[in-house]
Amino acid sequence: MNKPLRRIAIFCGLLVLALLVRTNWLQFVQADELKTDPKNRRVDIARYAQPRGNIIVDGKAVTGSTVVNGTDFKYKRTYKDGKLWSPVTGYASQAVGANQLENLYDPFLTGDDDRLFFNRTIDMITGKPQKGGNVVTTLNAKAQKAAYDGLGDKKGAVAAINPKTGAILALANKPSYDPSSFAGVNSKDSETFAKLDKDEDQPMLNRALRQTYPPGSTFKVVTAAAGLESGKYDGVDSKTDSEVPYRLPQTTKDLGNEGNNPACKNASIRVALQWSCNTVFAKMSDKLGNDEMIKAAEKFGFKKDVKGGGLDPDLDTPVRAAKSIYPEDNRPQNAMAGIGQASNRATPLQMAMVAAAIANDGKLMKPYMVDQLVAPNLNVVEQTKPKELSQPVSPENAAKLQSAMETVVEKGTGTSGKIPGVTVGGKTGTAQHGENNKDNPYAWFISYAKTSDGSPVAVAVVVESSDTLRSDIAGGKLAAPIAKSVMEAVLDGKQ
Repeated sequence: MNKPLRRIAIFCGLLVLALLVRTNWLQFVQADELKTDPKNRRVDIARYAQPRGNIIVDGKAVTGSTVVNGTDFKYKRTYKDGKLWSPVTGYASQAVGANQLENLYDPFLTGDDDRLFFNRTIDMITGKPQKGGNVVTTLNAKAQKAAYDGLGDKKGAVAAINPKTGAILALANKPSYDPSSFAGVNSKDSETFAKLDKDEDQPMLNRALRQTYPPGSTFKVVTAAAGLESGKYDGVDSKTDSEVPYRLPQTTKDLGNEGNNPACKNASIRVALQWSCNTVFAKMSDKLGNDEMIKAAEKFGFKKDVKGGGLDPDLDTPVRAAKSIYPEDNRPQNAMAGIGQASNRATPLQMAMVAAAIANDGKLMKPYMVDQLVAPNLNVVEQTKPKELSQPVSPENAAKLQSAMETVVEKGTGTSGKIPGVTVGGKTGTAQHGENNKDNPYAWFISYAKTSDGSPVAVAVVVESSDTLRSDIAGGKLAAPIAKSVMEAVLDGKQ
């Protein structure tokens, strides 16, 4: 071979080698990156080439799929009672993508999950179209509707869980949105999403999981638990040596009680919970100290990282709740945090966890909202097993707190939560809001219902705003009736 031909052959060989390297690089190194690239339209075309699997509540699908024309996407997502279920399902939109369960379980719902390989293989051999699996939730349809309807035109959220297992029974928000309204790919869908996203009332915010609020007096249950666990307080019926008003430590500021209730002076834990005495629990928090309060709050699921924010790493992936924070702070602020104010922040789910731990004899179970993943052939691919998260209170002290919380509902600030013939424990809360408390306060209620077989439901309700006059805003008036309706819905289903 002469020299020019040899050079051409070497050059062509190098080109072939470069092509092989590039092909292998694309196939094996960049494959996943290209597959998930938002500009790769083929991925979305494949995602909507067949009906998605469904999200199931009480054996019935709350999602669906429908054929669409005029686009290269064959199917789009539909929702049944979208506003009711959007805090659970999230959305799957051809225009803007997906979130929540729709996003977290997208490969399973589309049928691309590795756990569905056998099903895909059989479908390919038989010539059938690919099918997605179903996500079976722990939600209770009656409890969800009771929570949603109970909120009415109020802005707020409800979280309900099964104390014995941690299964989430209800997650309701107001205001809400219908994911069907922007499930397509046309300009109208994009405009609808943009309008919802910019709405100052934040209908797309998952308040039950992602919004933190000052928990107000509902947090006094945690402070009471910390006091009993410390051994510095004998029980729920012993005097606490608490003066009225209480001078916040290292300050000249006096803290009083709602209505200047004379029962709060030296009140026992039972009486202090019954009438929500600030003075007793602020002093208790100071006596225990910031470090001990942080440890007690952490056992219930709170975090101490004020700056970190973000999602709680200790909760199961589908829950994706924001961190609830008990702050590292000075003595006066720690005293205020002990009554649910200062920098104390909690999600509704977190406060439902507090009530659940007390109801479950001091044992806190890890919240979860997906019970099963079911393949198209109805085989259960994955089954969630309840897990213990912590033991924030001993069984003995949990029993004492149950007794005190039941007094709150029987003859205290929480009588609106009473259910005839059922033992109910609860705690009201009215949390200050805004600089110098200029905005309407948040109304809270946490509770549980107890049967002869233990407690099947614990609830937290927060009403962020309503048309109620400021003077009438209280957890017992606004939030307790909602919690009652949710508990009744769960109890009715047990009968």
